[in-house]
Amino acid sequence: MSRRNRSRNRDRRPKARDNRHASIEGRLAEVSEDELYEQLESQRDPKALILVLDEVTDPHNLGACLRSANAAGTVAIVTPKHHSVRVTETVQRIACGAAATTPVVTVANLARAMRKLQELGFSLVGTDDSGGEMLYDIDLTGPVAIVAGAEGKGLRRLTRETCDHLAQIPMLGNVECLNVSVATGVCLFEVVRQRRKTARGGGGKP
Repeated sequence: MSRRNRSRNRDRRPKARDNRHASIEGRLAEVSEDELYEQLESQRDPKALILVLDEVTDPHNLGACLRSANAAGTVAIVTPKHHSVRVTETVQRIACGAAATTPVVTVANLARAMRKLQELGFSLVGTDDSGGEMLYDIDLTGPVAIVAGAEGKGLRRLTRETCDHLAQIPMLGNVECLNVSVATGVCLFEVVRQRRKTARGGGGKP
């Protein structure tokens, strides 16, 4: 290959990569905090599902949470404005297209947003490695917001206190806790499982 052709090929590669990223960014689902509340208020879906992430900072974790949330039929992911990762190119790549239809809604005050969800009929179920009720014993068949904490430190005090339930995932091995994206997936699909059971006539209890 001639020097001229090699130079021409090098010039092409960055342009193709830039165009691909621009295309991904153009497909983001964008919903404001007020728009989310208006949507929930108008629909009053008895099976609505929200995911609340308390200061998750790793883009790979947010991307994985987005992917699981989309698969579980989640309306939106709610995150605080500060100390949380934004929807970056890495997040979008890990989410495998979920960012196009499941919005990440940034709120100024997470505790206030959680109380607003309670006013709209949501039960707030926070993940808790240190105790609380077993996840599988909590009724998750109504409007639910799963609340997951940050990497390492978990839920902040006020976030924890605002939750209606604190849910523990049974741990049978030697590890003390699960990665936030894994724990989120377990919780979201326990919601799905309970609702499918109820739809088949299995009653409202887990």
